[in-house]
Amino acid sequence: MATDIQTIKQRFGIIGNSVLLNREIEKALLIAPTDLTVLITGESGVGKEVFPQIIHQNSARKHGPYIAVNCGAIPEGTVDAELFGHEKGSFTGALTDRKGYFEAADKGTIFLDEVGELPMATQARLLRVLETGEFMKVGQSKGQKTDVRIVAATNVDLLKAIRDGKFREDLYYRLNTVPINVPPLRDRKEDIYLLFRKFASDFAEKYRVPAISLKPDAQQVLEKYRWPGNIRELKNITERLSIFEKDREISADELKTYLSAPALEQHPAVITQDSNTNFSTERELLYKILFEMRADVNELKRMIYGKTSHEMPRPIPMPQSHSIQMVSDVIPEEDEKTLSLNEVEKDLIIKALERHNGRRAEAAKDLQISERTLYRKIKEYDLEN
Repeated sequence: MATDIQTIKQRFGIIGNSVLLNREIEKALLIAPTDLTVLITGESGVGKEVFPQIIHQNSARKHGPYIAVNCGAIPEGTVDAELFGHEKGSFTGALTDRKGYFEAADKGTIFLDEVGELPMATQARLLRVLETGEFMKVGQSKGQKTDVRIVAATNVDLLKAIRDGKFREDLYYRLNTVPINVPPLRDRKEDIYLLFRKFASDFAEKYRVPAISLKPDAQQVLEKYRWPGNIRELKNITERLSIFEKDREISADELKTYLSAPALEQHPAVITQDSNTNFSTERELLYKILFEMRADVNELKRMIYGKTSHEMPRPIPMPQSHSIQMVSDVIPEEDEKTLSLNEVEKDLIIKALERHNGRRAEAAKDLQISERTLYRKIKEYDLEN
């Protein structure tokens, strides 16, 4: 199977060696010879559209038609006519009979991208195709058969859509016979630089310029960035760098100007090597602040609630295992009801700024968060003045 996966990657231009990616490709190959319905999930830009092609080209239907339909791009008023066809005179503008995609894809595969965007009435029609293999054209009173395999994809949380009354539960389970979940780029860190190099080479050839490369610090930024737009975002940024940067070796500072600030901010400042704990999220970092600055928290509580030092709970030391404890372990239960996590964070920031006479760089260093994160928090809590 490893050889098959490598062949598939070469054939369909898939770059990467991620275990998560390989597992989903292997799953697609295993179910391709069957006629099972497949639901492909994953964030926007992860490359979901290649999996229906893998399934179709490795199935008995590979000599039949393959039709890809972007359900989200079809106006709601015409989606039924597009998918199932219509008869002449069935609505204004229907001057002739027209085949729909399900009729045109007979004996082949139809890929319904953004299936979560379909209107509820169209979902009922789609469910009928899945259950009986029949559909009716708009304006037609008699159903007709179609032999088509359905592969659907969505970046929408369909279970949430079901709870919100926007997607049929019975249709979800019909579509989700075999689930394939394409991993986001941030979970494929070993593939990010490989993809960058491939895109850099492609754009160098396209624009007839030397290929860009990254300095070591820029490569670290590239791999730590969260890539909310996934592969599509990486490709777009590589193209812009290839066009606009005169220096073909890109530094970290140059690269950051092309990246989304919120996605950069989701990474806390790197903790120095003498730190015994590695914190990967701002939430965990806040817990660390609460532990290391517990004297400030206690003083804050005294200021707010008027408690004396002998009434304060004894600070809980950081466990030897360095596991993260909940805030409720630090703040007693009666204080939890009135002192929210946001209030504690806000007051810690205020005190740090006061200690350093408003010097944000030093306050950020004291709090062990990045200056960018501190600036965002100051704006969030309206502390500009």
